[in-house]
Amino acid sequence: MPPKQRKLKTLDRVISKAGIGSRTEARSWIGAGRVAVNGKKIQTPDHWVDIERDRVTLDGRPLIARSKIYLLLYKPKGYLTTYKDPENRKTVYDLLQDLGEWVVPVGRLDLDTTGLLIMTNDTDFADHVMSPESKVPKTYLVKASMLLTDEQLDRLRRGVELADGPTRPAIVTRIRDAARYTFFEITITEGRNRQVRRMVEALGAKVLKLVRTHIGAIRIGDLEIGKYRELTPKELSALLSKR
Repeated sequence: MPPKQRKLKTLDRVISKAGIGSRTEARSWIGAGRVAVNGKKIQTPDHWVDIERDRVTLDGRPLIARSKIYLLLYKPKGYLTTYKDPENRKTVYDLLQDLGEWVVPVGRLDLDTTGLLIMTNDTDFADHVMSPESKVPKTYLVKASMLLTDEQLDRLRRGVELADGPTRPAIVTRIRDAARYTFFEITITEGRNRQVRRMVEALGAKVLKLVRTHIGAIRIGDLEIGKYRELTPKELSALLSKR
């Protein structure tokens, strides 16, 4: 184990923290011999680096953390929240081709879910927003496959039992009933995989449409689907307020 008094990180982590690529890419670059520490080629991703003393280079150029980037993307349906897909399906990175900088998604939205997705190269910020301890609320608009009773919506408010444990209480508001469907809004403070869909399935229904409309105090507003913009200083401050 590294000495606790020194600020050490593994080499792949140092590269990803600099915001120039993912840890997977960093490991690939290290393995290819493109990375050096204090002038010595290192091909072990788990090599310990003193972030205050050691000089790390990639292709001979010093590793300098890029300016922090915080983007809000309105993800369309049919796009994966991943960098590459073995089936060559569309990903959110197809919407960021003009960016010219490496960013990562803060959490995920599944293929059929639309709505707000934050992209950043600030991994500490991403960890904060995704952490269950931060309790950053996320709000979704849901179209259920059946008419839901008040009791069913109350179950969501109290928390439902899922395979990975009970959910926290949620804020739920019925929007309207139309024909055979109920539209409602739900705010959760967790980020489990497919959580809202699984919560609705626990009621005996399915989600026909799911849109993430808010992350904390951030709203879609007039952002067009498939487009992105920078977070404002006020929005960023609100998300960081619990740090």
